[in-house]
Amino acid sequence: MISIEQKGDFKALTAYLKKVNKNTKIEILDKYGQEGVRLLSKATPVRSGKTANSWYYKIERSKKSVSLNFYNSNVNKGVPIAIILQYGHGTRNGGWVQGRDYINPAIQPLFNKLAQEAWKEVTEV
Repeated sequence: MISIEQKGDFKALTAYLKKVNKNTKIEILDKYGQEGVRLLSKATPVRSGKTANSWYYKIERSKKSVSLNFYNSNVNKGVPIAIILQYGHGTRNGGWVQGRDYINPAIQPLFNKLAQEAWKEVTEV
């Protein structure tokens, strides 16, 4: 018969593993955030270059999750230019300018790579 006794607790180990987990997520998200900004900038239709150069990302934390979000700071008279380029917009004389789906094709492969890397990290622990 095998008998195992344990004295004490695993508080130190648990704290260490939580810290490692927390830091790993940030490193991965930071890497993909930088790459996402590069891809979005490259894919953005260019007229003046202002919208293409206005992409940035934030890593946001809650108690239960960490998220990577992309933003574009080019706003003209309250209108986010990146969004109207993506979805289209009306004109002053009643016309319509068709949008161009440039965000999804640029960012989807990045999200796929991020998901694969995150899954690999989770399953290798």
